[in-house]
Amino acid sequence: MSNQQITTALAGMDTIGLAELIDRAALQTRVDRKYLVPVDRLPHLLDQLTPHARVLEIDGARSFRYESVYFDTARLVSYHCAAYRRRRRFKVRTRTYLDSAQCWLEVKISGARDSITKHRLPYDPRDRTTVGPGRDFVDEALMREAICPPAGSVLDPVLVTTYRRATLLLPATASRVTIDTGLAWQAGDTSLHLPDLAVVETKTSAAASPADRVLWQRGLRPARISKYATGLAALRPDLPDAPWRRTLRRHFRTTPSVGTAPTATTHRPVQEASCV
Repeated sequence: MSNQQITTALAGMDTIGLAELIDRAALQTRVDRKYLVPVDRLPHLLDQLTPHARVLEIDGARSFRYESVYFDTARLVSYHCAAYRRRRRFKVRTRTYLDSAQCWLEVKISGARDSITKHRLPYDPRDRTTVGPGRDFVDEALMREAICPPAGSVLDPVLVTTYRRATLLLPATASRVTIDTGLAWQAGDTSLHLPDLAVVETKTSAAASPADRVLWQRGLRPARISKYATGLAALRPDLPDAPWRRTLRRHFRTTPSVGTAPTATTHRPVQEASCV
């Protein structure tokens, strides 16, 4: 399915501007549910959501290009905290909205009952591959959430993801839905593209949204996927991958353009790395 087909599928929805969307559903602390949906099933899904949703529109566009650069320590502390399901986990990234050249430095904290808290700092797009200018912000955000920053550690860029996103507001529940297509990952010289797959994510205060119920009715259930951790596991078969193994086997079997593709028989290390 082309981007134009997805745009056409979104055309029947009422629209909402960015300021109103942020005002009505900022949801900096939230519960996220992610679904892996074949792209060719998106039009029917969007048709079902049309009575319940408004689509973000900026300057006449209803989908937008994103780039995220994820940072980690040399020992991949952030990755291993996710791989071993630590109760308190964190991710550090820059997110650039490529169509508007706006950029943010973000610290995401995963807490109890799958809640997510996000801290954001406006950032210069020219600095999006480094946390240097924002390192104090990162450390303060982690300490505010009772996570001790790794002492003396350097946070280097580890993975870059790109995709195209449409964002929906469900006014009845003040919840959001994001639909990501054109998924691509790059780690060093190795890249992975999944053009036939979409990540649909619901972002709610707690209870399931109308979008969750529509997805459930279509036989789709939340999947274990993290753009950072699952993508890095797909590109790095040497890393532990237990939380995402089913997702990797079912959906990430496309061979990366350089390097070794993960398979069901790939040997994985069993040692546990420290997350402090």
